[in-house]
Amino acid sequence: MIRSALLLFFITICSFSQSHKTNCVPFLESAVTQFPNVRDLAISQNGTQAVYSAQSVMGDVSALVSSEYNNTTWSAPEVLPFSGQYFDIEPFFSSDGLTLYFASNRPLDNTSVETKDFDIWYVTRPHLTGNWSEPQNMGAPINTEMNEFYPIITDSKNFYFTLDNTTLKRKDDIYISVYNNGTYETPKPLSDAINSDGYEFNAYISPDESLLIYSCYNRDDGLGSGDLYISFKQDNQQWSPAQNMGPVVNSDKMDYCPFVDMKTQTLYFTSKRNSTKTSFVKKLNITGLKEVFSIYENGLSRLYKVSISDILAKNKD
Repeated sequence: MIRSALLLFFITICSFSQSHKTNCVPFLESAVTQFPNVRDLAISQNGTQAVYSAQSVMGDVSALVSSEYNNTTWSAPEVLPFSGQYFDIEPFFSSDGLTLYFASNRPLDNTSVETKDFDIWYVTRPHLTGNWSEPQNMGAPINTEMNEFYPIITDSKNFYFTLDNTTLKRKDDIYISVYNNGTYETPKPLSDAINSDGYEFNAYISPDESLLIYSCYNRDDGLGSGDLYISFKQDNQQWSPAQNMGPVVNSDKMDYCPFVDMKTQTLYFTSKRNSTKTSFVKKLNITGLKEVFSIYENGLSRLYKVSISDILAKNKD
């Protein structure tokens, strides 16, 4: 339930100037800068593995790569064994780390290499250091002839995802398929507290389904392009009206693909924020140009992290 203190928090951060400096910091910087674009991060619950999408400059090539955490540093990224041929994006680990879900346009079987619409797929492994299986399609009722994206599975096994339902006069919405007696029910869109006639996509839902953070595009209260919004499950089990997370998190560029480490209360997300345009205060030589070109906030997709412990604490007040 959103308390008055939380509402005051949102009013405060949303009243800041858009030029207010955020406390978001780069994540996996040494790995991320190897690729033109990096997006949609997932971290295993034990914190030892990060999987993310490495993409081309134009975003028309995408593969899932993995980095391992070795006490103090992240290892060099490697393409996951089942990826690298088709357009794979948006990974998410099951709570035990033995299943990895993702979205892909790969064909339904190995007899064809012709791509199709985007479906939700998954791979499994027998233990945390085991090899991943061949990808399996989630099938109906999750997948349809339309595009399904951004899979999230909770502790109850309820399944959330983004659906571009072309049968409706709407844009992308967040859907849920309830897990009931060993099967998934027909997916339904979340309420108007979350969805609208515009674009809602890339939703992170906490394992206990008490927290939802997702992207909304070009809303009236947005800072520009796509922003991250937050909602909490209320006492009546309905989602509270989503609130813009403000310039402490969002920028005037696209901010999307959230993932939360609930143990550390850290929000990870992708942003196309750009600080290179403010760097030309004087004529640059070759060294200066290279420094500008190597700025992390360069307008391409980059990974960031920020603590949301204050937000979560205020929600409990």
